[in-house]
Amino acid sequence: MEPPARLDPMTEAALRSLHDIVVPAPVSWWPQTWGWALVAGLLAFAILLVIFRWIRRYRANTYRREALTLLEGISERLRHPATRPDAIQDLAEVLKRAALAAWPRDEVASLSGDGWVRFLDAHDEDGAGDTLERLLDDFEYHGAEIVADLPSNVCGDLVIAARKWIEQHHVSA
Repeated sequence: MEPPARLDPMTEAALRSLHDIVVPAPVSWWPQTWGWALVAGLLAFAILLVIFRWIRRYRANTYRREALTLLEGISERLRHPATRPDAIQDLAEVLKRAALAAWPRDEVASLSGDGWVRFLDAHDEDGAGDTLERLLDDFEYHGAEIVADLPSNVCGDLVIAARKWIEQHHVSA
């Protein structure tokens, strides 16, 4: 092995004056200017506002979810002629309860007959009112034997119309 070669003194001085590479500090995720901080704050506020409105809408529509759950049970009972008359009555009751949950009691509670049908039509978004009118004007007040003899497709139409009304009626704010 050979001894290391000697460098001239100038090169040695230059090598001694060299320093290690300095790595810059990591870039901060915090905004560097107030404008970006303002944008981040507005974005966070908008997200909170959307979440708050979603929660409020979810809570406001609780009565719809409950009415639809009740409607599922009524739908089963409408399929059987023996339980059909009571199910028709319950279907009308679910519609009334949904309306009472959405509108002031003094506006809805006293409605019956034509007034009730006009109310349902006035707040109907998808034309379910004709079938519901038939329910309220005809089937609800007929005897049990007439209602028990209804074709199953008519009962299915009633459930579909009631479901549409519950899901899509418009409540004025």
